[in-house]
Amino acid sequence: MLEDKNQEKTALSSLGEFGLINYLTKNFGTYHSTTIKGVGDDAAVLAPTEKETVITTDLLVEGIHFDLSYVPLKHLGYKAVMVNLSDVYAMNASASQITVSIAVSNRFPLEALEALYAGIQLACDTYKIDLIGGDTTSSTKGMLLSITAIGHAKKEEIVYRNGAKPTDLIVVSGDLGGAYLGLQVLEREKEVFKVNPQNQPDLDSYTYIIERQLKPEARKDIPKLLKELNVKPTAMIDISDGLSSEIMHICTNSKAGCKLYEDKFPLDPQVISTCEEFNIDATMVALSGGEDYELLFTIPVGDFDKVKGNPNLSVIGHITEEQQGMNLVTRSGQELPLQAQGWNSFQE
Repeated sequence: MLEDKNQEKTALSSLGEFGLINYLTKNFGTYHSTTIKGVGDDAAVLAPTEKETVITTDLLVEGIHFDLSYVPLKHLGYKAVMVNLSDVYAMNASASQITVSIAVSNRFPLEALEALYAGIQLACDTYKIDLIGGDTTSSTKGMLLSITAIGHAKKEEIVYRNGAKPTDLIVVSGDLGGAYLGLQVLEREKEVFKVNPQNQPDLDSYTYIIERQLKPEARKDIPKLLKELNVKPTAMIDISDGLSSEIMHICTNSKAGCKLYEDKFPLDPQVISTCEEFNIDATMVALSGGEDYELLFTIPVGDFDKVKGNPNLSVIGHITEEQQGMNLVTRSGQELPLQAQGWNSFQE
């Protein structure tokens, strides 16, 4: 929660913009020799490399992408970095630097931004990322948070969305649906709290799925694992909007179709039990849930033996000719056309 009546709060206006930036970034170090100048000048300076540069950015808006009634600010800072690093890893690249820009209303004291930046710093330290700049400004509508991530990869190692070929296997890292169900639990507890503020939620049986929602981890390990296995994906994307939407992006960009097999979807036991409790279909959650930040990719069928049995990877289908369409094969063998029901930030 944002407000703690027992503590003194420091107004952001008491520091000024540059004082605020200096205060929030004073403990950030650097990990990369490519970072010549980070925070503290008119612009950052990065050394050129022989590799190609990968750049991605995301804008997170309070009330659209996050709800501070149940999202701790430290978790928000961490997750905001993960959202961007995940896109870099989805290009089969290594992430190296980020910039952070925030706009906040006057309801946020300095201590709130300290918590946000503590999460950003934890992400930077955990993933060995340099914070090299950004901006702060005021907002009339709560908090807006924009992060840009920079990464690098050799030209021949970068993986795009458009390289999937018929017979390629469709592979996903980790498990699916946990983040969406964690959000459902948090939303339910928020409604209970509105009715009875004295109620203390018992969330012990939901720890995994709540962590998947509040503190996801970008899959930095997967590009490294694939390199060790001598497997180069033909196409790759991260699962931010849901499995169905993401495989459709790959198929559309690759001018191909696909078959996903319902019985191959990796589901954590906590996902299955929570689906039963909420009376939600687990396959729908896996297809449309989103925010899992797992990597979805295609590999040549000849590489099957290299990935089979790996606990980090699940083969969930294969690429087909474009005219065969994009389909889900149910447990009973029925083929249903896939629908993109993932996250849409412009929905009414």
